[in-house]
Amino acid sequence: MSRGKQTTISKSRELPKPNEYVLALLGELSEWAYCEEKSPTYKGRWKKEVFQNEAPLDLEIGTGNGYHFAYYANSNPHRNFLGIEIKYKPLIQSIRRALRNESKNMRMLRYNATMLPDLFEEGELDNVMIHFPDPWPKSGWTKHRLIQAEFLETLFKLQKPGAVVEFKTDDRDYFDWSVERFEASPYQVTGLSYDLHRSEFAEGNYKTHFEKLFLRKGQPIHFARLLKPTSDQ
Repeated sequence: MSRGKQTTISKSRELPKPNEYVLALLGELSEWAYCEEKSPTYKGRWKKEVFQNEAPLDLEIGTGNGYHFAYYANSNPHRNFLGIEIKYKPLIQSIRRALRNESKNMRMLRYNATMLPDLFEEGELDNVMIHFPDPWPKSGWTKHRLIQAEFLETLFKLQKPGAVVEFKTDDRDYFDWSVERFEASPYQVTGLSYDLHRSEFAEGNYKTHFEKLFLRKGQPIHFARLLKPTSDQ
């Protein structure tokens, strides 16, 4: 899942003892999963040089085990799709699941989610999904949460007008924290639920691995949808 703000990222090629997932990232899957050195080289050129089309460019921040990543790529073949993960194992799991569906419209990036301007020009992104980021629940840890005022302002600039952000979490405290920041951000909050699966937003929602685990425990999922307004909204 997504982690707190930092300004550097470890280099996969410099690891003294790379495991099988690092080797897969740098070797057999390097066409589909990009390391932290390769990923920024496509800033502003994802559509032209990677996907070679002008379809919308969507992003999932923190793909986890990759079930949603694979589902979304397969369900939206006419959209370009990127996923960001910092951990090697879920990154490789995500791309392998998508490839098993024979999807070609996706890539995985090893990068830190707080450093998105390294990867994208302003207005380059369309829809963004943030599902179950690390809530950093202990006292004094909230500074490490992904959802911060600065992060939202940055993400807003990177998205096209009319694009949306979809956010899910099981953690009520993190959700309350996030909603405060959503409402103070440049986004319009167009959807909000403290119990996603008993709300109007349940239809068409894909239940992620985390959702299924929490639902079996009777734990509600919290959901928000944000819109970057167009000039006439």
